[in-house]
Amino acid sequence: MVGWKAVGSSSSFESLVAEGASVPLQGWDFSWFEGRATEERPPWGYAKMVSRRLGRARAALDVDTGGGEVLAWALAHASARPPVLAAVEGWAANVEVARRLGDFGVRIAYVSANAPLPFDDGSFDLVVSRHPVRTDWGEVARVLRPGGSYLSQQVGAGSNKELTDFLMGHQPVGGARKTTTVITGAEGAGLKVRDLREATLRVVFFDIGAVVHFLRKVTWTVPDFSVEPYRDQLVALHRMIERSGSFVCHSTRFLIEATKPVTA
Repeated sequence: MVGWKAVGSSSSFESLVAEGASVPLQGWDFSWFEGRATEERPPWGYAKMVSRRLGRARAALDVDTGGGEVLAWALAHASARPPVLAAVEGWAANVEVARRLGDFGVRIAYVSANAPLPFDDGSFDLVVSRHPVRTDWGEVARVLRPGGSYLSQQVGAGSNKELTDFLMGHQPVGGARKTTTVITGAEGAGLKVRDLREATLRVVFFDIGAVVHFLRKVTWTVPDFSVEPYRDQLVALHRMIERSGSFVCHSTRFLIEATKPVTA
């Protein structure tokens, strides 16, 4: 959701919610939000970073590729493509969308969230992942060749907490997505953290339909979200947006790059 302007709407709460609840969820294409929500982008330009590294890689893997949108863009803009390209995704509906990556010579496979990666030790000199569900640092280290790198943009701790708290009441911020936890995980797997950056980004919703679709799509914001259990809170949020024109919250992102030592 980037740089889109608000659209005024007299649509009823029910019609907006119904619209947000009916939008297909496959892939990570956020174009539906145009005119209905905005989100700042991190300053480091993850897709461009991936594209540059792909141009130098011999074998690359994208973990949690979603619908392959970011990898496809990065490959299209890379100076060269690695001879070996693979991607894995843990949601079957997304795997079908990601079949598009076959046009770039990418092998795509379904791999459930807790399953090991279906590759031999030391298969890749580049592993990338944008917004992974979780990072199995042991598996990342295992499939990396000595000297290889892992580059990932991830959702940080407390992302969109204002929205979470509005619907669920005050919630503690868990430690799993804190950068200190991430560093511990990477180093515990024998990797060396070379780069770590954090950003807090402004997110604006202009109608309740956009909120509903976002909560269905970005499931960690309100786990197990559905409309009916949160109807009262959604009505209150709808009224707030009607009064003020928008609801503002803040996402958090971090970038990490870690390498596998040449001598383990």
